[in-house]
Amino acid sequence: MVAEVLGMAFQIILLRLQLVVVGLLFFSVLKVEGEDRAGPEWWSLQPLKEVKPPSNGQRHVIDSFVVSHLKERGLELSPMASPRSQIRRLYFDLVGMPPTVEEVRAFEADPSNRAYLGVVNDLLASPAYGERWARHWLDLARFGESDGFERNNPRNNLWPYRDWVIKAFNDDMPYDEFARMQIAGDHLRPGFEGMSAVAFLTAGLHNTVIGSSEFMRKTARQDELEDITGTVGQTFLGLTVNCARCHDHKYDPVSQREYYQLASTLRGVYRREQEVEDSTAVARKAAAGKRLEEISKRVGEIERMGREQALARRNQSKTKKNAPLLLQPLARWEFEKGLKDSLGGLHGTAMGSARVENGELVLDGSSGFVKTLPLTGDVTEKTLESWVRLDSLDQKGGGVIGLQTADGSTFDSIVFGERTDRAWMAGSNRFERSEVHGGAPEEEAHKNAVHLAIVYKADGTIIRYRNGVLYDRSYKAKIQHYAKGKAHLVFGLRHGTSPGAGTLLRGKILRAQFYDRALTPDAVAASAGVESNFVPEAELLASLELTKRQEWEGLRAEAARIREEMKSIRGNKRKVYTVRADTHPGPARLLERGHALKRKEEVPPGGVAAVRGPSAQFGMAANAPDAARRRKLAEWITAEDNPLFTRVMANRLWHLHFGRGLVKTPNDLGFNGGKPSHPLLLDWLARELRENGYRLKHMHRLMVTSNAYRQSSRPSKRGGKVDSDNRLLWRKSPIRLDAESLRDSMLAVSGLLNEERGGPGFRDVTLHSNNGTTYYFPFDKEGDPNLNRRTVYRFSPRGRRSTILEAFDCPDPSTTAPQRSVTTTPLQALALLNNDFALRMAKGLARRVKEEVGDDLQRQVGRSFELAYGREAGEKELRLGVQFATEHGMAALGRVLLNSNEFVVLD
Repeated sequence: MVAEVLGMAFQIILLRLQLVVVGLLFFSVLKVEGEDRAGPEWWSLQPLKEVKPPSNGQRHVIDSFVVSHLKERGLELSPMASPRSQIRRLYFDLVGMPPTVEEVRAFEADPSNRAYLGVVNDLLASPAYGERWARHWLDLARFGESDGFERNNPRNNLWPYRDWVIKAFNDDMPYDEFARMQIAGDHLRPGFEGMSAVAFLTAGLHNTVIGSSEFMRKTARQDELEDITGTVGQTFLGLTVNCARCHDHKYDPVSQREYYQLASTLRGVYRREQEVEDSTAVARKAAAGKRLEEISKRVGEIERMGREQALARRNQSKTKKNAPLLLQPLARWEFEKGLKDSLGGLHGTAMGSARVENGELVLDGSSGFVKTLPLTGDVTEKTLESWVRLDSLDQKGGGVIGLQTADGSTFDSIVFGERTDRAWMAGSNRFERSEVHGGAPEEEAHKNAVHLAIVYKADGTIIRYRNGVLYDRSYKAKIQHYAKGKAHLVFGLRHGTSPGAGTLLRGKILRAQFYDRALTPDAVAASAGVESNFVPEAELLASLELTKRQEWEGLRAEAARIREEMKSIRGNKRKVYTVRADTHPGPARLLERGHALKRKEEVPPGGVAAVRGPSAQFGMAANAPDAARRRKLAEWITAEDNPLFTRVMANRLWHLHFGRGLVKTPNDLGFNGGKPSHPLLLDWLARELRENGYRLKHMHRLMVTSNAYRQSSRPSKRGGKVDSDNRLLWRKSPIRLDAESLRDSMLAVSGLLNEERGGPGFRDVTLHSNNGTTYYFPFDKEGDPNLNRRTVYRFSPRGRRSTILEAFDCPDPSTTAPQRSVTTTPLQALALLNNDFALRMAKGLARRVKEEVGDDLQRQVGRSFELAYGREAGEKELRLGVQFATEHGMAALGRVLLNSNEFVVLD
């Protein structure tokens, strides 16, 4: 028995010794490169080699490298692609849009190298270039305009980061500066630009439902830091450093300690929306206000034309027939009987200097207003109505009649002169349901009483009336609900409980009424005692010529975008979702197996020692301030002798131009990324990027002018046998359009593309909030030019993408996406046939060709081919197209053309 026990004890001791040895061997492999992992000698970690291009008779340096590899395998470059294929490649690669048939014909007439270079330079100078290449970068930045996770609340002011990226590409900002700004822009260039750029760090997921325990809170924070650290490491270094959070990296020479060194440099990064000083804000707001005035004036002119034409069509008699019955309001105050509600129980109480004289409520603008008893029922839809005479037109912000919550923080009110001198508006808390007035200024109310009414409909439509007729245009906002017993009405006060300057009215209210319903235009006119000349929007638009209607729609959409942008500006400040820096974040500690509560020794900020060149020791204390940490990290990453920084970007550019990188994984140049297909070419490109001032346009120009890029995509038996996946580039691989390029192309060929640039994104989703969680529901509709902007300007919430974008592999922005999936599924064909957006584009194409060539069906079919494919229709295509359109219509033919391989695939 004793012997058995001793034998078991010996076996346990031996097993433990074996585990210790295995563990030592495992951790020592950080310094050893083998078949199953990379060590410090891994190719991507070494300094860039000085490479002399092969001398093999090629005129272009890139071709000399490519041809050298091809010859080793008995292969050669394919012949040049057709001029049409070349120019289509260029347009989609550089600006993400198709060339027009006229641009194709011009290049076909002169396909010389000089003409080709001219097209390249024109495209690189186009503002559409920045839009195209920013979209690639936003994939890396996991740019999503909602938090994700359970709540998924919207981020209404993350768009300045998108606009900053677009501008940086268009300005050809040096890539090293571009990187530094996104790591430490708030410290390097304080102000709106720097704060916009550094939103790269905070653009990812954010869990706002954490839990109350210390473990859950600290774990959530470590998860957030892993996301930020991992994104920085993969994007700029091509290393999956986040894989070393819980243990040393399994495949690359990155220790767990080095992960926490890197995470320490970003430890002070938190996120929030904040107001940031912007030196251009005041000028931008003034320019926006001026433009709104211009738009409002022109919209008013168009609407007057339409209204006159509509009324003329009605051929109304001067005597109104079938006049509407006057509806009874919920409450009425006539002031001949004091402040009593003559219909119900919403009696008023005079506050301050307010008083009733001669059947009128007198308000001196100093302290007087009236407050009623609380509502006796819930109110959502409503109409505010009053007859008022002002003491003077030179007053600002006073309220006539309003409904507000008990503390006055939420309200809807008829207000005079608050944002536009001598104008009536629908006042509201933080202007959430307000629009700047664009109609004629008030010229009469100080002499004669005017009738005012504002109607709030259940769908959010707000309509303003003066003397019974429409006052400016209607608009939509999110309607406010007021609960029984928790809201009351006020007269003479914009809102609040302790009125201050600019909230009180100077004048007399003769009568006031409140409805718990939305009055019709005729009912408002009848109450005001005038004949209604209200023309519904649908009737007004139907009365306009097509060109005037399109102008009206475009101006309305532009005004909506400007108003949305102006919401983010206050004084000389603008709102932006960005970094909130903890200036002194304290020391980081290594966490045992990544456990948030198992804290070990302090870890100072630092880098990865295996990266040859800049020292991984930053030489700063563990409790260094945030500014010093992130500045040093930015310097270390972009150091001239950091080989990963330029190798990663050179490989990324190659991947985006050729469909696959020289290293197959753009975000991972470690062991799992494998070795490059053309290692000397990659190092030459990396050096070229560095030695040309990190200018990306130079690299684009270099790559797209090579014969390797311009060659045909046609397959060959020899090439398919020797190099079936085309790693050696014996032909140009065909590429399917990405989701955004496909959507933008459909907009372009249909003639519906809205080229407005910058500002808040358009929303093709409706937002619904329930118990603190926001849900997003995609939609598409006719007549809203905002929905026709380029896809890069789309408001992009997590979890719900546009149906057509999702079908064509647009990634969810929850993680960095260096490569997009490329799939071919039946759902894609079905989406192009049946999706609301696709149907609208097909109809738009049919309308466009009819407008351009008239009613001749054959010419319409021919023009449709030119617009969709950039070429003329063949004889058979023309014959079959006419036959099909005759039977099914031109919109149906448009659906066929937009659903073809020729439209979706670049050869």
